[in-house]
Amino acid sequence: MALDPVALTRRLVDIPSVSGEERECGEFLDGFLAGLAHTYGGNVERMPVEGDRFNVLATFGDPVITYSTHFDTVPPFFASTEDEEWVHGRGSCDAKGILAAMICAVERLLSEDRRGLALLFVVGEEQGSAGAKIASQHGIGSRYLINGEPTENRLAVGTKGALRLELHAHGRMAHSAYPELGESAIDKLIAVLGDLRGVAWPVDELLGPTTVNVGTLRGGRAPNVIADEAVAELLIRLVGDPDVVRSQVESVVAGRLDVREVLCIPAVHLGTVPGIETCAVKYTTDIPLFGPTWGEPFLLGPGTIHVAHTEHERISKRDLSDAVDLYARLGRELLSRS
Repeated sequence: MALDPVALTRRLVDIPSVSGEERECGEFLDGFLAGLAHTYGGNVERMPVEGDRFNVLATFGDPVITYSTHFDTVPPFFASTEDEEWVHGRGSCDAKGILAAMICAVERLLSEDRRGLALLFVVGEEQGSAGAKIASQHGIGSRYLINGEPTENRLAVGTKGALRLELHAHGRMAHSAYPELGESAIDKLIAVLGDLRGVAWPVDELLGPTTVNVGTLRGGRAPNVIADEAVAELLIRLVGDPDVVRSQVESVVAGRLDVREVLCIPAVHLGTVPGIETCAVKYTTDIPLFGPTWGEPFLLGPGTIHVAHTEHERISKRDLSDAVDLYARLGRELLSRS
């Protein structure tokens, strides 16, 4: 009997797995996929990442295609609910509904006596991509990687990259009644951030403009003290060469504060298949971090990114059902190419 993607989505959503706390959900996946492997003759293993965190890999024959997504979520956790049209809950569209659809599609292909399939579910995509970084060191030789993120069931032709920076400003404390005796780190930081807003960042014909988000600001010690330190965290969505953006940042900063690079994931262009609708997406995925060891990448998934990371996160039941069909169709196409 075919698996139910709605029921599996709800089961996954109801297991909290905020980034860094994925163990319980990983154990469920390990057990669930072991049942699938027992039925269809496969193998399941845990891929250690750090501490008690691990990726889960299931293989069925000599893998040609790897279906992959992540099972960590952003906070806060909230359990699933269901109505006639939607499954609600943290991770429902990013990316536990996707994960459920992938499992259901692979089960369908296995029931058609197709082999050469793998399922790879990773931790940490929402914060640092630790799981994908480890997986890049343990490729299994598959020719194709089908990665899952919310694309509204369209094949993404490209994704933006991400450059995460910290700007650290330093000053000198003084009594706020005598500001001339101090040097405000906050004033330095605000000046640089203002100048960054005026930069003509790169634009790509496919992916659109580079965007810059000042995600956090912190600094100072008290309202009556001149601030001796201040920090801003920036996430820059890349559309081309990261070195171009790095040079622009350095030119604006001009030694006024320290720039620390936390993460860099390049923008990518992706494969398509005739007959499946396409789109370009503005977010970043694990795909560049997997590297070439997992095969030519494709990006496809049910749901919309517009409700991911919000209190209204949800995925439609129809999208889940359609995704199972699309993942199976894409799998048949890629298997035929090999």
